[in-house]
Amino acid sequence: MNLVNFQSEGAGPKAGIVACAVYAGGKRVADCSIEEVGKWAKRKHHVVWIGLVEPNEEILEGFQRQLNLHELAIEDASKPHQRPKIDQYGDALFIVVRTAQMSESSVRFGEIHIFVGPGYVLTVRHGSFNSLADVRARLETCPKLLANGEDYILYAILDSIVDNYLPVVDAINQKVEAAEENVFDQEFSLKEIERLYKLRRELLRLRNAAVPLAEVCRKLEHAEVGPIDSAMQFLYRDVMDHLSGIQEEIDVLREVVSFAFEANLMTGQAQQTQITRRLAAWAAMLAVPTAIAGIYGMNFENIPELSWRYGYFVIMGIILTVCIGLYLRFRKNQWL
Repeated sequence: MNLVNFQSEGAGPKAGIVACAVYAGGKRVADCSIEEVGKWAKRKHHVVWIGLVEPNEEILEGFQRQLNLHELAIEDASKPHQRPKIDQYGDALFIVVRTAQMSESSVRFGEIHIFVGPGYVLTVRHGSFNSLADVRARLETCPKLLANGEDYILYAILDSIVDNYLPVVDAINQKVEAAEENVFDQEFSLKEIERLYKLRRELLRLRNAAVPLAEVCRKLEHAEVGPIDSAMQFLYRDVMDHLSGIQEEIDVLREVVSFAFEANLMTGQAQQTQITRRLAAWAAMLAVPTAIAGIYGMNFENIPELSWRYGYFVIMGIILTVCIGLYLRFRKNQWL
């Protein structure tokens, strides 16, 4: 398969090969095809950096043959919705990370599967809007950093993914602050409950993406997997520090959303209780004239008050006095 005219890595979500370049001494020396990848990767002090977006089986099998990638890793890379993890196959690593990006009013999640081995870095993106073109462009302007090889490229990719979490956290933070301010101002509604629930769900999904990545970086830092250059290990500690701050902020936001959710529910319950009290107060006041009218509406002949000249006025006075008394008592108790 010839790769003379592959698309730029930042050109959009079109599936296939978006970049396949060879670097030596931190400088881009060539673009290569699948058939040439294995040859370039075996050259000393050369690194092949390949970017794929939702590739088909033919493309993956081509790179598998050239780079001797493990079948299980290829099987995982061909399917999205993998949990974040790091696996070692011989002298190669397979890493799965989740990406996040704000899209209009919601968070869009994706995945990047990373193969790292001697002389090569291969990334496979699934459902992600986070392009790695800016990472590649930034490193190409700093040959001294890019000359550190595949370990530094892996660090740059992970660091970029973590940095992309920050705008998402900030956007959710603004939503949470707005919800917190309005929770006591707005009338109780199912729409407000739904909005708070969506915020909690987005924070949970973001936490599930960020926390496992910290474990991946911890293993890379302590060289528990793969032949990571000892001079590069401290870089992964830097990514872990950023992730720790993001995780703490996510946990704080989850607490705030939980409190807002509970406060909203309690506000709704308080409103319902207030309405119930008002209805009960009015029912109590209406019960007085209803009861008296019911008594004198009975079909008995011997009711002394019926022949009394001032009976009507006395009964009406009693009704008004009792109702006014009940009204004032309910007002004092803030039932009305």
